[in-house]
Amino acid sequence: MKKKKRKAAKIIVAVFAVLFMLIVGAGVALAFWVSSLNASMGFEDEAQKQQLMETLKPPAAAPDAPAAEQASQAFYMLVLGSDARQGDAESRSDVTMLCRIDPDAGLVDLISIPRDTMVEIPGQGTQKINAAYSFGGAAGAVQAVSEFAGVDISHYAEVHFEELETVVDSLGGIWVNVPESFDAGNGGMAFSAGEQKLSGAQALAFARERYNVSGGDFGRAQAQRIIVQAIVRQVLEAPPAELPSIVGKLASSVTTDYSVSDLIALAQSFQGKTLQMHSAACPSYSFAQDGVSYVGTMYDEWRAMMQRVDAGLDPNDASAVVPDAQMKNARLGAAPNGRSPRVYQSVAQNAGLTTDDVAPEQ
Repeated sequence: MKKKKRKAAKIIVAVFAVLFMLIVGAGVALAFWVSSLNASMGFEDEAQKQQLMETLKPPAAAPDAPAAEQASQAFYMLVLGSDARQGDAESRSDVTMLCRIDPDAGLVDLISIPRDTMVEIPGQGTQKINAAYSFGGAAGAVQAVSEFAGVDISHYAEVHFEELETVVDSLGGIWVNVPESFDAGNGGMAFSAGEQKLSGAQALAFARERYNVSGGDFGRAQAQRIIVQAIVRQVLEAPPAELPSIVGKLASSVTTDYSVSDLIALAQSFQGKTLQMHSAACPSYSFAQDGVSYVGTMYDEWRAMMQRVDAGLDPNDASAVVPDAQMKNARLGAAPNGRSPRVYQSVAQNAGLTTDDVAPEQ
C-alpha cells in the first residue's frame, strides 16, 4: 500500500514538474516574442532614440482648463510616413500627420501637415517641414511640428510604406470610401469612387497617387488619412484575443517609442467605445519662391483649426464653439516657425492649388 502511495506521489510530482516546465517555457517564449517585437519597432540608432525621448513630452492640460479636462488622457502623436522604395539610397519623410488621441472619448483626429510647408529650421534657415527629419531625425521632426502646431507631442510613430502592403493583406484587406474615380500612375491601377475593399497593393497605390487626383499632393495626403483611418478601425474592431497577433503583424512596418504592451493597452482602451475619427489638413496653398515650390499656411484658419482639435471638436466645423481654455491658449496654431507670407489672403486666392481643391470625402 505504501509503495502504491509513493508511486502515486511520484507521478503527481512528475506531472507538476512537466506542467511547471511548460508554463515556464511558454513564459520564456512569450517574453522572447515580446522582446523581438519591441526590437522590431524600436530604433536602430540608440542616440537618435535618446534624442527623441528627450524631446517627447507628457500630455498636459491648459492651466485654467476645467477639472474634467485636467484629468483627460488625450495626447498628441506625430506620425511620419517613410516612403523609401527599392533602390532608394535613403528614406523620404513624405507624410507628416499630427494625431490627437483621446481614449476616454473614443476620439482620434488625423491632421495632415503638407510636406512642403515653408518653415524655419534652426541652423538650416528656410526649409520645407519634411526636411526637419533629414536634418534632425525623429527628434527634429517632433520639434518642428510641435512648434508649428503649438502642442506638446507625447509619442512618435514612423510608418514604412513599403511594408504597408503586407500589413493590409495580413488584415484581410481594408474597407475605404474612395472620394473620386481615377487611374493611378503608381502601380497602374484604376479606382472607382465609392466604398470598396482594397488589397495591400491597391492601398499602397491609392496612398501614393498625387498626379491623377484632385488637389495633387493635398489629395494624396487625404488618401493617406483615409488608409490610416481604415487600418485603425479594423484593428480596433478585432476581438481582444487577436490584438497581440495584429500588433505583431504591424510591428514590421512601424518604428515607435511605444512598447508592444503599451500598444495593446492603448487599443484595448478604445474597445467597447464608439470610435469617432476626424480627418483634416492644415489649411494651405501652393506657391513658388526663388524657383522653389513650397506650401504656404493660412495662418488664421490654422490657428482656429488647432483650437478645435485641442478642444476635441470636429476640426472641419468652423461653426463649433471653442471653449475659453483653447481660445486663450496663444500657442495653439501660432506657427512661429512658419515662413510663408503672413499676409497670405491674395496669394492663397490666386494659388494653383489649395487644400480646398481635394475631392469631397464620401
